[in-house]
Amino acid sequence: MTSRRFAYVVGMVVVLAASGVQADVAVQGLFSDHMVVQRDQSVPVWGTAEAGEKVTVTMAGQSVSAQTDAQGHWQVRLAALPVGGPHQMTIAGRNTLTINDVLVGEVWVCSGQSNMAWPLERALEPEREIASADLPKIRLLEVARRPFDEPQTNIDRQWQVCTPETAKAFSAVGYFFGREMHKALGVPIGLIDSSVGGTPAESWTPRPVLEADGDFKPILTRWGQRIAAARAAATQPASQQAPGGRPAPRLEDLLKSNQRPAVLYNGMIHPLVPYAIRGAIWYQGESNARYAYQYRKLFPAMIGAWRKAWGQGDFPFLFVQLSSWEAGQRQPYRSTWAELREAQTMTLALPATGMAVTTDIGDPKDIHPRNKQEVGRRLALAARALVHGEKIPYSGPMYAAMAVEGDKIRIRFKHTDGGLAVRGEGPLKGFAIAGEDQEFIEAVAAIDGDTVVVRSEKVAHPVAVRYAWADVPDDNLVNGAGLPASPFRTDEWPGLTANER
Repeated sequence: MTSRRFAYVVGMVVVLAASGVQADVAVQGLFSDHMVVQRDQSVPVWGTAEAGEKVTVTMAGQSVSAQTDAQGHWQVRLAALPVGGPHQMTIAGRNTLTINDVLVGEVWVCSGQSNMAWPLERALEPEREIASADLPKIRLLEVARRPFDEPQTNIDRQWQVCTPETAKAFSAVGYFFGREMHKALGVPIGLIDSSVGGTPAESWTPRPVLEADGDFKPILTRWGQRIAAARAAATQPASQQAPGGRPAPRLEDLLKSNQRPAVLYNGMIHPLVPYAIRGAIWYQGESNARYAYQYRKLFPAMIGAWRKAWGQGDFPFLFVQLSSWEAGQRQPYRSTWAELREAQTMTLALPATGMAVTTDIGDPKDIHPRNKQEVGRRLALAARALVHGEKIPYSGPMYAAMAVEGDKIRIRFKHTDGGLAVRGEGPLKGFAIAGEDQEFIEAVAAIDGDTVVVRSEKVAHPVAVRYAWADVPDDNLVNGAGLPASPFRTDEWPGLTANER
């Protein structure tokens, strides 16, 4: 089905339904030539047609029918399919739609802000990577970047075969993740890129979830006040719209903003539901660093909302921990970005979650580090281990416990995978130690088996340790697989963002 024909069908079904004229069977862009459907799960297929019409979906020897409801909506479910294809899917009612070159494999949603949206053509070695992107068993779908006040049902885009031409503008992290998964599993991979730069997690969270929790009320209040102020300014004479020389926010710009609560969930996630997926990968957090403590609840709430919407249970949700960037840190061992990383680490308490640590591959001068290859590889390691059960190292060292031993503190780690080690040459770095005065001092640290012993001559009675607690950590602890340790702290002293909402 061509793009022009698809757009015509979708447009006409809306017009005809509104006018009472008989409507053809129609589907949205998720169901198009070159699509990938999730293996080993029932496959929902849905669309619109004339009210009361019988619609039959046929594929891979199965034929399932449903009758449309009073609003003209229908949905069927094909039984779980094994890896394979290409198949042909037909959707028949008053008319018949034919979808060709359908593969059965693994489907992943790739979402977040600019570091997920960052295209392959702007990653490391773009010419070489683009030239090698001729991978016909990988399929790409980029969701149109549009905010909406109400949940939408159509993405208005279609699947494409992965080629140098189609891959170059696609999410680099998504592409490298998919390439690694295809290499490891040998099955078709479908990647759905639903990401927008500069967006906070609340934009990707359903509004009822935000309204139900008092900790999120300030988000809604803040936006309500901004829009009210813009409406008021729009009615004033031009001479009064810029008090103190500062221009008032334009109402039109605010109403179109991708940063408003829920608007990207409505426009870019809701239309995907209930398309069968294996899981989601997520790279976001930069826009929430000022509210890191709030993110401790917001991020898990968003994940839970997505899982509830899809109705697939706790599908795998893998995410990238914030990398390194000079975000304006003013005090040693006090950092909003470190607190956001901590909130991300705390989210691992949710079932079926995994995290890729990236502080070692960031760029202090660029919030968009170019090494997306390694980001995708680390996400794929987590997917292979946590989702597919491969016995491989997938995480760097993670803080497990501490014990005070006189003037030293011993830190125990999990995920040591062959033993703790120092990346590169030189001493172990990145540790700080403090006494009851809460003043952290750069510490001497030494590896001892699966533990690190931390001390400082300036702290006789230590009570707490922090590691890599900075916007741009100077750290080098890795495990036997070369994966970096996650930043952590042993204390619970109030952070910079503790009271920010």
